Amino acid sequence: MGIRDRLSRLLAEAPADAEAIEYQGDWWTWGRIQETARGVVAALDAADLRAGARVGLVLENRPEHVAVVAAVIASGRCLVMLSPLQPAARLADDIARCELPVVVSGAEALAREGVLSAVTGNGAAKELGKDGTLLPAGGSAPAGAPANPGVAVEMLTSGTTGPPKRVHLRIGQLDQALVSGGQTPKSERLLSPSASLVATPLVHIGGLWRALACLATGRRMLLMPRFAVGPWVSAVARHRLRAASLVPAAIRAVLDAEVPKERLAGLQVVTSGTAPCPPELADAFFRTYGIPVLMTYGATEFAGAVVGWTLPLHQQWWQRKAGSAGRAFAGVELRVTGEDEGELPVGRTGRLEVRTEQSTRGGRAWVRTSDLARIDADRFVWIEGRADDAIIRGGFKVQPETVRRALEAHPAVREAAVAGLPDPRLGEVPVAAVEVEPGLPAPDPAELVALCRARLTPYEVPAHIVVLDALPRTPSSKVSRVELLDLVRVRLDPQPLPKEEQR
Repeated sequence: MGIRDRLSRLLAEAPADAEAIEYQGDWWTWGRIQETARGVVAALDAADLRAGARVGLVLENRPEHVAVVAAVIASGRCLVMLSPLQPAARLADDIARCELPVVVSGAEALAREGVLSAVTGNGAAKELGKDGTLLPAGGSAPAGAPANPGVAVEMLTSGTTGPPKRVHLRIGQLDQALVSGGQTPKSERLLSPSASLVATPLVHIGGLWRALACLATGRRMLLMPRFAVGPWVSAVARHRLRAASLVPAAIRAVLDAEVPKERLAGLQVVTSGTAPCPPELADAFFRTYGIPVLMTYGATEFAGAVVGWTLPLHQQWWQRKAGSAGRAFAGVELRVTGEDEGELPVGRTGRLEVRTEQSTRGGRAWVRTSDLARIDADRFVWIEGRADDAIIRGGFKVQPETVRRALEAHPAVREAAVAGLPDPRLGEVPVAAVEVEPGLPAPDPAELVALCRARLTPYEVPAHIVVLDALPRTPSSKVSRVELLDLVRVRLDPQPLPKEEQR
């Protein structure tokens, strides 16, 4: 049974009094989820938006929004993700650009300056109350709004340049991603007494996949608005969870908080994705809690993970393969190619290519990723960097070009450059240097940070900004990112290195 049929059954047959989603100490029952879903479907039917119609959702980690996701996918419509993490102006532009017939959101998002006017000018807005009640917020559907038949979700990737780009995920991709990840019902029962924790943003593929995995298996969902160590530990302990997921930055946060071992006594494994997990971090977690960390590798284009570790693999291979992303999941083929796109021998580093039904191009086409990798003789995959300039900050992709444009909006900034600085907790953080326009007073770094916060999502804001008379450059006049990072490091630690370390 695929996810669409599964959601349809849950919305029609799940016992109304059964626990569905725990959220901030309150349980949403299946009856409450079903009532919200019926309201959404009725509103879409009334607007004559049938199968394939595109429905926008400003998706937050809230139970009523999970109900909207289930209703839209189950009814054969196309869910268009809109990120509430964006500044209001970017969200409004995104809504306008998508030409959506309907946008569903919470009152908080619609109240942000410019968002409601963008919705009402380009589509019909529906406001979800905390009880799941669907209320009109003005506007009417644009004439001839495009449909997207065959696509279940238009997923906005976490790192975009210029106009937002979306990956179109077919229902078959979602089905295969859940099967590859082992998220299928263990019995004929519609609901399971077990529970799963969802603490990552639903608007990104990692969070959406985990929510759909919960629904596909009938498990109760423990939904957090955002990750925080205290609530996460509390949920793990109260429900005696056997498995949970943490991005590398969250693993570091749990270790830094010195959570008592007994609080995590029920956990058997922790899975980790969205960003490479350093083997020393995984080892530290294992030494502290006796819980193995199983890394995964995937992408939005594959609707989830395509490579990863399992518990048996960890028990057999970890000492020899620590740092690997794992092996290909069932139904996934991998190869590494060179610049001429010819396949490279075992152990050689090149561009990783993937062939799977999880791909947007189907199971017959090879998809060339932006990651550099090698595959060893034992079929373990080693990710060795990116072929593009993207910075992965705690699992979120940051495009230097996006940050550069924001900084250059300041009248005193002649040119800006952005690079990724290694960070022990987040993997990398964006840092920047700006060249001052001659004849103008140099802007204060705090002023530039404030400008970025107004124009960028929180994870895109540079961790450090250096103001210079001239950017460092290579002989070909390109900005030298190596020197840029050296300048940032000097500003962070101005003490000169001992002579023996300068060699």
